[in-house]
Parts: sequence; C-alpha cells; structure tokens
Amino acid sequence: MTQTTAASTPSVWRQPAQVWAVAFACVVAFMGIGLVDPILPAIAESLEASPVETELLFTSYLLVTGLAMLVTSWVSSRIGAKATLLVGLALIVVFALLCALSGSVDAVIGFRAGWGLGNALFISTALATIVGAASGGSGAAIVLYEAALGLGIAVGPLLGGILGEQSWRGPFFGVVVLMAIAFIAVSLLLRGPSEKRTPVPFSAPFTALRRPALAILAVAALFYNIGFFVLLAFSPFPLGFGAMGIGFAFFGWGVALAVTSVWVAPVLMRRMPRTRIILVVLPLLAIDLVVAGLVVDSAAALVACIIVGGLLLGIMNTVLTEAVMEATDLPRSVASSAYSAVRFLGGAMAPPIAALLWHLFSATVPYLFAAVAVLLAALTVFLGRRALAHIDDEPADPAAEDAQAIVVGDAA
Repeated sequence: MTQTTAASTPSVWRQPAQVWAVAFACVVAFMGIGLVDPILPAIAESLEASPVETELLFTSYLLVTGLAMLVTSWVSSRIGAKATLLVGLALIVVFALLCALSGSVDAVIGFRAGWGLGNALFISTALATIVGAASGGSGAAIVLYEAALGLGIAVGPLLGGILGEQSWRGPFFGVVVLMAIAFIAVSLLLRGPSEKRTPVPFSAPFTALRRPALAILAVAALFYNIGFFVLLAFSPFPLGFGAMGIGFAFFGWGVALAVTSVWVAPVLMRRMPRTRIILVVLPLLAIDLVVAGLVVDSAAALVACIIVGGLLLGIMNTVLTEAVMEATDLPRSVASSAYSAVRFLGGAMAPPIAALLWHLFSATVPYLFAAVAVLLAALTVFLGRRALAHIDDEPADPAAEDAQAIVVGDAA
C-alpha cells in the first residue's frame, strides 16, 4: 500500500450504506471468476460434454466480457453509474438463473456469454462508484475495493465446491440469490450521480490501441492471460478431485493471488521499475507452468504449482494494470477498456485450446503451451521496453493510481 492509502485505512470501515452495497456486489461479482471451476468435471459428466465443450464456459464469458469493455465507458457516461450497475447486476441474475436451469452444455455456454456482458457493465463502473461515495478519501476506498476483490477471488472456488457437491446447478443458483440481494441493496441505497456526465466517444478505446505503449502492454497481457487461464480453467480436469477438493485447491490459489496483488506488488513497485518486475515474474511463472506439466500426474504437486502460480499471478495482475495506467495520457477508463478487450481474448482462447491439446497429446502439453505463451508475453515487453520506459517513472498521485489500476486487471 502507498502511504496515502495507509493513512486512510483507519476510516475504511466507516462507510455510507451505499458503499457497502456496491462493495458486497463486488465480492459476488469477483466470486464469479472462479465459481465454475470446481464444477467443470461435473458439468462435463452430467451434460455429456467433452472437456473442450465444457471449457467454452470460460470462453463465452471472457470473450463477451472483453468485447463489452470496449463500450462500457460509452454506456456509463450516458446513462450514469447507478443505472449501469443495475443493468449489469440484472443481467448477471437473469443469465445465472438460465445457466442453472439449462439442460445442455450449449445452453450454458450461451448464457455464460450474457453473464459476461453483465459482469463487464458492473465491474467497469463499481470502483468509480465506491471512490466517489466513500468516506475517508480515496485511500479508504482503495482498501475496501481491494478487500472485496481478494475476498471474492478466494471465496468463489470454495463456494463453488460446497454448492457443487450437491449439484452442478448449485453454484449458479447461489449467484442468483446473492446478486439479487446486491441488486436490491444498490437500487435502494445508492444515490444517483450528481456530477455532470461527460460523454465518452464510442471510438475512444479503438483509437487508444494506436498508442505504441498501450498496444505493447495489451499484446503482452493477451499472452499472459493464456497462462493465467490454462492454470485456472484447465487444472480441475487433471487434478481428478471432486467439487469440494477442487474448491479447496483454488481457494488456496485465490488467497495467494489476493495476498500478492494487494500487499506484495505495491511493495515491489516502490523498489523496482515496473518493466523489471514484469521481466522477472513472467519467466518465473513460465517455470512454474513447466513444472506443473511435468508433475501433472501427482495431485499434491499440481496443487502446489497452482498455489505458487497464484502468488505470481497476483503480482502480475497489479503490476501490468498499473503499467497500463502510466502508458498513455488518455483517460484511464478508456485505456482500461482498450487494454481489457485485447487481454481477455487470451483468456477466452486458452481453456478450449488446452483441453484440445490434452485430448490430442497429454495433460503435460497444455501447461507447456501456457509456458510458451507467458514467455512470449515477456519477449513482447522486452522488445518494446523503449516505448515503455516512461511507465517506470514514479506516479504523482500513488493512491489515485492504485485505485485506477485495480479496476480491470484483477477482475479477470
């Protein structure tokens, strides 16, 4: 944490009800990232789907989330933050319910796409809402948002495992109930925006990718996300655990990711240039993925690699998105939208490719594929380091930078 953040920490728990309403919804939204992880094998068995088909649950969700990020700033700048939040929450409730009631894997894949649209609308607006309404300054808002992020990422797989022990439909019904509560809380407690809205041009995120520094980071993040989602979305299959076992394994992963993203990454960035951190951590992640592929037949060893991967992924999430915020002089919502749209493509393609490589070769090959992708991310940053030289400068307002950096990178 920065000094500004730390100074604001004592007041973090003294917040208006509207802040708590949005924070609760954030926890549930971030839980959705890993919620389906423990039930992937169960869905494949119950709906008679192949692993490749089952992994498309991640692809449809992430692809639509990424594409929707290109228009969320345009939407929220016109209808306002509260309306955007409520539309996002409503879409998640509707499509999670449809997932729970589905009778085929194709239907679940399609409804997960609708869920991704709702998630993009909600997540892209939530941080700005918390920062605008929180008491105690931006530092308190950052701490609260980071706490919601970490709790959601860690608890999602565990809750998915607990509910998934009863039925693969259980986690989806759980999301419906929690998000419906969040919708009611936000609609009753969150006041509408009082500030004047400044419409964002529809083309803004597209033109942003013409900036060399932003384009380099977006391409690097695309390759990095392949490694991220092979580890997250493919690993439940070779683990061979039941829903509860997978839930506990990825609960450890989520806790590790949250700890390093919230505490370790800021400490490293105060001591090292961002590009150096990236060029150190990415090769370490590639080594972890190679080891995971070599020990894939040992469940205990694979779990250890998953948790170590979580530690490295947490650092990378925060550092990469902090770098994006420093990459251009564009409005941060525009830079984040453009960056996210590209990086989510990596997350969307990785799970089914990993399952296909498993089917064609062995469970080792998907992890080797992920390791190569991560090394390509490092190579992209290395070759583009001159265009990225300015991102290693110390930001003028660390608290504001932390707040903006977290909004996109850690939500994927």
